[in-house]
Amino acid sequence: MGVLWLVQTPAILNWKKLSILKETDFTLNFEKIAFMKSVIPTFNLPLLSLIVLFVFGCKQENETETSAEISSDMKEKQQAPKRPISENFKRYWYAGEAEITSYQLEQARYGELRDGNAVLIYVTEPFLPNEQVKANRNNPDNVSVLKLNATKNFLTGIYPYSIMSSTFYPVYDNQHALKTSLSVQEWCGHVYSQLNNRNQFEFRSHSYFEGEADQNFTMEKALLENDIWTKIRINPENLPKGKITMIPSLEFLRLRHQEIKSYEAKAEMSSKDGITTYTISYPELERNLMIHFSSEFPFSIEGWTEEFKSGFGANAKTLTTTASKMKTIKTAYWKQNGNSDLILRDSLGL
Repeated sequence: MGVLWLVQTPAILNWKKLSILKETDFTLNFEKIAFMKSVIPTFNLPLLSLIVLFVFGCKQENETETSAEISSDMKEKQQAPKRPISENFKRYWYAGEAEITSYQLEQARYGELRDGNAVLIYVTEPFLPNEQVKANRNNPDNVSVLKLNATKNFLTGIYPYSIMSSTFYPVYDNQHALKTSLSVQEWCGHVYSQLNNRNQFEFRSHSYFEGEADQNFTMEKALLENDIWTKIRINPENLPKGKITMIPSLEFLRLRHQEIKSYEAKAEMSSKDGITTYTISYPELERNLMIHFSSEFPFSIEGWTEEFKSGFGANAKTLTTTASKMKTIKTAYWKQNGNSDLILRDSLGL
């Protein structure tokens, strides 16, 4: 890119082209100024100042754009390479259907076990990495994700609890979930939390509890417990093992009013009779999560158990939440929203 030097002569109001300077020749020194004065003795000094500002302004803008490009390139290089997707995965998950599994639930809440149900809905979909929402049309920037919508419904006395979490995890299993969110509704009020994966983790939440009303902050990236449920379905061999630091599920942190941060944990995996169990233990939180899944593809979630202290104060005690698989169907549920489709809930035991 060249810079056009223009000067105004005092005799007539026309502009003369003095010289073209290369983009790299933006250093103006007194020798150049002297040279210009010798060429045009009546050179307008205020105009020269304006030109100098113009040149340096362009140079600064170009430097900013170059830095942004370098930053973008570095980010791409730092991202782990895509892991290959198996043919089994493609046939199962790109058939235009979701996998829906229902579970009989015993949920620990307020120091007691509550009967209810849970549903895990897995489906692949295109995802916009910048806006971090589902893409409505084909775009070369789309990221294919395995989405998990997980719901729980149970009663605590007279009033109901409804919990839903959503995780959008890249099928290439080469980075953290692009987004995970949580909503909880019950008669006392409702809460919402969301974690976005950008340069850092961006966390925001809204709650009716004093001291938790509105939060919005960033944190360093770490392993996410919410990722585990989708990583299992892609390739459980890539699950983290040993001593790790991990951010527990948004659901647990919210229901137990724990600080949103990564905690020291230990992860192990064992198999028996065709069922593999992945265990995460958090000593500081006095919590153990065990996810049971089939050892062969499609690595279906057969159930889970979660041990933690339930209740508050002197009434708190360690209880175990359990979920046992009832039924699984594969269907395009988003097309089945008529009254005539209500019967399909029977096929899930709901």
